[in-house]
Amino acid sequence: MSSKDVSIPPVIQTSRGDTQLATFAAGCFWSVELVFQRKDGVLQTQVGYTGGREGKTTYGEVCSGTTGHAEAVRLEYDPKVISYTDLLAVFWNKHNPTQGNRQGNDVGSQYRSAIFYHTDEQKQLAEASKAERQTKYEQPITTEIIPAGTFYAAEAYHQAYLEKGGQCAAKGCSDAIACYGI
Repeated sequence: MSSKDVSIPPVIQTSRGDTQLATFAAGCFWSVELVFQRKDGVLQTQVGYTGGREGKTTYGEVCSGTTGHAEAVRLEYDPKVISYTDLLAVFWNKHNPTQGNRQGNDVGSQYRSAIFYHTDEQKQLAEASKAERQTKYEQPITTEIIPAGTFYAAEAYHQAYLEKGGQCAAKGCSDAIACYGI
């Protein structure tokens, strides 16, 4: 019998009127979540699936490549503390956006690079940051910039996975992030 909590938590929303949502995909969602958890102004994070077919899904289905979903992190942030531009910098610095449907040893469309924008302003900032970031690479950036659609929270055992495994999620922590399998 598995001890993994496969229950699905509710999808996070903004908790106050002055906060905003952002959603990013940059490979395995565990390490992407941890890098954002460490940022001042990020109030909460949640890993899940988005960008594919409508309907609830599971980790196994997403890993099969049949859902079209990306592993993603949805976060609530306070724009008075951290700007969307700053969040974009964290996103770009976290991964190699030229690798297409992979990040390192993780291969498949669920590991693609994507920015799921929630507002027109986020779209404009994302497009400008992608153009600026492209000047740093010889290969074309494959990051998708698409509207945020339905976000499906991943199973509870995936939430804060690396933090639960003992890695530092404290604000300002700069310890190296080690991503490992389940």
